[in-house]
Amino acid sequence: MPVLQEIKNKIEALSSPEKAEHLKQFFKTAPGQYGSGDLFRGINVPPLRAIAKEYAAATSPTNYTKLLYSKYHEDRMVALFILVEKFKAGDQTEKKTIYDFYTSNLKYINNWDLVDLSCHHIVGDYLLDKKREDLYRLANRGSGESHLKPYQQKDLWANRIAIVSTFAFIRVNDFDDTLKLAELLLDNKHDLIHKATGWMIREVGKRDMATEETFLQKNYKNMPRTMLRYAIEKFTPERRQQYLKGLI
Repeated sequence: MPVLQEIKNKIEALSSPEKAEHLKQFFKTAPGQYGSGDLFRGINVPPLRAIAKEYAAATSPTNYTKLLYSKYHEDRMVALFILVEKFKAGDQTEKKTIYDFYTSNLKYINNWDLVDLSCHHIVGDYLLDKKREDLYRLANRGSGESHLKPYQQKDLWANRIAIVSTFAFIRVNDFDDTLKLAELLLDNKHDLIHKATGWMIREVGKRDMATEETFLQKNYKNMPRTMLRYAIEKFTPERRQQYLKGLI
């Protein structure tokens, strides 16, 4: 049996219509919501990751492309997990091929879980020792006058990929681009970007509290409330209140 068909069969065997209905609501798929129109099979993440690990080595670019282009959310997730596995195992040539493929197909990486489970493993890891202009281009998508129009989902996910990819840098105590991108995203209009940016600022603080505090003292009064709350989540209750009440 062809590898792609084996993968599809395993995914379909795990499907649950009841879970699919729950996931449609959880990931906001109603018209006008950020996941509008997405379809779900109703499968949790761990078994999808297991399928990807089992078949990653045998999956050709044609096959993972077909999975990524699927209308089903879980199929796209398996494709992304396969890409992560191939990236980890690949040489520099294969890593670049996967990076280029990933960044050329952002419209299929179209919900926050798909972004968060893949981008820092591919985009972030690839850029660890390279120039990072691509992240600033992604962060700037949808900025300026386009924010006066209905928010474009392609901009939302590009913006989130930009900031969450820096998790790879944070893990090696490289904070500069995370904080520069966080400043760039202070005026972003979407709650999902506020959450992701606050999360990355918090991750900086887990490794270097002084660096996070320096950033916050400069910017906290201009931060969206959700971003600030996420950033200070691990602070003491007293310190959180100082920031929330503007007493710093």
